[in-house]
Amino acid sequence: MKYALITGASRGIGKAISKQLAQDGFSVIINYRLNDDEANKTLNEIKDAGGKGELLKFDVSKVDDIENALEKWADNNEGQYIEVLINNAGIRKDNLQVFMQNDEWADVINTNLNSFFYVTRRLLKDMLVKKNGRIINIVSLSGLTGVTGQTNYSAAKAGVIGATRSLAKEIARKRVTANCVAPGFIKTDMTEDLDEKQFRNVIPMRRFGKAEEVAYLVSFLASEKSSYITGEVIPVSGGIN
Repeated sequence: MKYALITGASRGIGKAISKQLAQDGFSVIINYRLNDDEANKTLNEIKDAGGKGELLKFDVSKVDDIENALEKWADNNEGQYIEVLINNAGIRKDNLQVFMQNDEWADVINTNLNSFFYVTRRLLKDMLVKKNGRIINIVSLSGLTGVTGQTNYSAAKAGVIGATRSLAKEIARKRVTANCVAPGFIKTDMTEDLDEKQFRNVIPMRRFGKAEEVAYLVSFLASEKSSYITGEVIPVSGGIN
């Protein structure tokens, strides 16, 4: 059995990725922090479609939570390892920097950037030993271009991009790849406060994307078909550069 861990997977892009990877034949590990109802709904949809999965509740911003949860999973699945990691969990706390509070900065950095380091470090050794693994980090166009009111979010996503490119060079000889997927405006809980009509003029395709359209790219990067692609940042943005 092939295992894939998706962080922040109870809703939005993470949910779409979980459902797609389950369809691809992975046993998906659905990470979430608080919303039991949404997590169980995602798992039930996967099982109803004939897929396999399980829930793994922990806070990606807290290293002790991560270590305890993944150690328990390893103990319960002796001889198995997680060969695909999707670092998807993320939050926004937008504010102009002149007004940004310490917690708005720290919470976004911890959840979006530090979690990449903590979770990836914990799973990387097994991938290197097995000489097989895929690390796929969900970033954002904000980390490439910058967005007003998102110095915290842009810094976190740009940090993940830089770290991914360095990591890709470290692990390439062990046949483990690391790539970033950079969604643009995608219809999720994180963009529900945005007026799609207001932003259509800046999107060449004149619409917001669907979470499933991000999941299709992740599906490819998680497969053997992507074995010679590493260290890349691939937008899913409807043509925004």
